[in-house]
Amino acid sequence: MEAIRTGTLVTPGATLHHEVRGSGPILLLICGGVYDAAGFAALAAALADRFTVVTYDRRGNSRSPLDGPPEPQSVEAHADDAARLLTAVGVTPEEPALVFGNSSGAMIGLELAARRPELVRTLVAHEPPLFELLPERDRWRALFQDVEDAFHKEGPGAAHQIFAAGLEGGGDGEHAEEGQQGQDGGEAPGGPLDPELMAMMGRMEQNAAFFIGYEAPSFSRHAPDLAAVRAAGVRVVPGLGEATAEDEPYARATRLVAERLGAEIAPFPGDHGGFGADPAAFGAALRKALATG
Repeated sequence: MEAIRTGTLVTPGATLHHEVRGSGPILLLICGGVYDAAGFAALAAALADRFTVVTYDRRGNSRSPLDGPPEPQSVEAHADDAARLLTAVGVTPEEPALVFGNSSGAMIGLELAARRPELVRTLVAHEPPLFELLPERDRWRALFQDVEDAFHKEGPGAAHQIFAAGLEGGGDGEHAEEGQQGQDGGEAPGGPLDPELMAMMGRMEQNAAFFIGYEAPSFSRHAPDLAAVRAAGVRVVPGLGEATAEDEPYARATRLVAERLGAEIAPFPGDHGGFGADPAAFGAALRKALATG
């Protein structure tokens, strides 16, 4: 078993739990939705022979508490967290990092590339749910306003129900359940549940309430500055699951990101949560995406 170095990083408004494995070029994995660093444990282990893999619990989730009460989250604040973490583990403009983000983690990665391009050599953005890029953005804005209102009036359970029902109209019916799991980051990685993963599953209920009330509504309104990313010259590889339905909102957003950045989409095994279902195959695809170009 590889050695895992754990630590905490104090940032404005939160304290971040982070984990470091392996050796080699620094590779930061940014998770989405309700899971945390443990959700990337198997993927990180598959990559630690070639990279120094850094994972962390995003602010407000699991072992990364906020300094005060819950409040609406911004992609910008999360990107600043990622930048501070990269600096803390030794990333410099002379030796920038490799970054992978899944779902809302991909949104954070794009914002990181726009705000601190000197810290990022290559970003693999796997299925970012960028609703503001989609032609039916007004429908998504109305949905997430309903989600936010329901959360404050009736609680997280009612908000999740509205969220799930709204997502059923975002893709085809066959993949509606898959889409619900994918967008909230709540996909349970496949395979046997080891103790670390079981502990994470126990943290997910609290994370889910935080996500639906304080992250999903505000994140859904975020529009990335893709022009700044392109102008900065950061290499971005949009990633798309081979089993992801073509009409799912995050699949369509991924194709738009690729088009606007003039980038080629890299295929990945599985769907929105493919990194958990088959971490070895997903890790091989990620190695290829990071090395190509």
